[in-house]
Amino acid sequence: MKRASGRDQPSALDERDARLFRRFGWGPARAVPRVAIHEMIERHAAARPSLTAAEHGGERITYGELERQANRLAALLIHRGVSPGDRVALVVRRGIPMIIGILAILKAGAAYVPQDAKMVRNPALRHILATADCTIVLTQSDAPVELPPGVLGIDIDRARAEAPDAPAPRIAHDPSRACYILFTSGTTGTPNGVAVTHANLANLLLTEPGDLGIRPGTTVGQILNIAFDMAAWEILGCLSHGGTLLIRGDDIAATARRVNVLIATPTILSRIEPEACEHLRTVAVAGEPCPGALADRWAARSAFYNGCGPTETTIVNTMQRHRPGLRLTIGRPTPNNTVYILDEHRNPCPIGEVGEMWAGGDGVSAGYLANPGLNAERYAPDPFLGGGRTMFRTRDLGRWTRDGELEHFGRTDDQVKVRGFRVELDAVSAVLEGVPGCVRAATVKLDDRTLASFVQPAQVDPALARKTVAEALPYYCVPESIHILEALPLTDRGKIDKTRLLRLARLGREATA
Repeated sequence: MKRASGRDQPSALDERDARLFRRFGWGPARAVPRVAIHEMIERHAAARPSLTAAEHGGERITYGELERQANRLAALLIHRGVSPGDRVALVVRRGIPMIIGILAILKAGAAYVPQDAKMVRNPALRHILATADCTIVLTQSDAPVELPPGVLGIDIDRARAEAPDAPAPRIAHDPSRACYILFTSGTTGTPNGVAVTHANLANLLLTEPGDLGIRPGTTVGQILNIAFDMAAWEILGCLSHGGTLLIRGDDIAATARRVNVLIATPTILSRIEPEACEHLRTVAVAGEPCPGALADRWAARSAFYNGCGPTETTIVNTMQRHRPGLRLTIGRPTPNNTVYILDEHRNPCPIGEVGEMWAGGDGVSAGYLANPGLNAERYAPDPFLGGGRTMFRTRDLGRWTRDGELEHFGRTDDQVKVRGFRVELDAVSAVLEGVPGCVRAATVKLDDRTLASFVQPAQVDPALARKTVAEALPYYCVPESIHILEALPLTDRGKIDKTRLLRLARLGREATA
């Protein structure tokens, strides 16, 4: 990553803060192999063909067999017209065919566009296929999907059984080519496709700490929805280092008890007992704010990493190795990445002042598909790295601590007005998560005067919870009602389902009216 700056000195900062702006904001420079991710997997298949690559429901596949079956399917894709740079949708159930499909698409030089066949709805799938210009979809016989006219479905299960053996495709692989296309929910509810390159992904997976210490023989859990970008961390992070991927069934906790490395959202992790996970040595969370008590509990038993970063910056672009009893932050920029805390005019904020996080460096993705307006809104030339580099507006709020770590203060779109005052909903939830017995909390806005909060588990005292907020925050931040639940509801990506909580809060209000 180029360290020279497009500006001699960040504006509006004194000499000390200008120096710290660069010291804190630039991640360490590290050399990263210029390879396509699947080439790393191929190397492990050649070196250790008998090592188990993945396991699901009693079925196992070795690296050698994974390579053989992926080559067969890749040859079929190429025969059907797939060319380097194309996009192939993967609409499957969780299992070993999912892994074969990913590897085959990459071997053909294409980017995979993943969707869970159990979760995706037909209107969303049609939008995704059209936006990504997918004319071929890998499917499964036990999870049929409705495809629009002109789109060819190829059954992975049938291809596994019937396709003839084939050598590895002889394609020149370009690390700047897209590896996968992830569709985010978007602020309007319409999914936006984000193109993430092999080079973007290699920068996280093939450097510390993003490699999570995975080595041949390390068992890694695969618990997340394939359409969630953190699933790529699980799958490709494991296989690119020769690990063994344990793909879960219906019981996430049962998988967690068997693995050495687990990647999860904090909400999913809050439903697992760390004391039962005796083999677990490394845990990484991201996707939503993590409660300090949850981090302390897991960090007492394993190497615990708290990360942050949207899909557009390749899964996470900051990480912290947390230790019990210390302040929980989202850490520092990962290798070859940068983070800038900027004001509304895109000027650097003084150290310690809250601003919006912009991300630069090698993790910044190639942008949104077929959406130039959104690209112009969220991506901008990076004036600090210069050299034609791009930075991304994360919409996360943060500030630098005195020792150069990032404190996260929620998202700009999580800020609401209540009684004319600005309130950060995650700040209210963070106070609630400090109440004795509370594992997870969430807060929603009911109207211009009222908040409602939810806490997990059901044993939390709601009166104590409300009193705690009243003592810690201004009166306009105090929830009108606090609802206790055994477990907060989840989205299909393992995050707190705030839309469902808002419906529950409104129903509760109507019932007491």
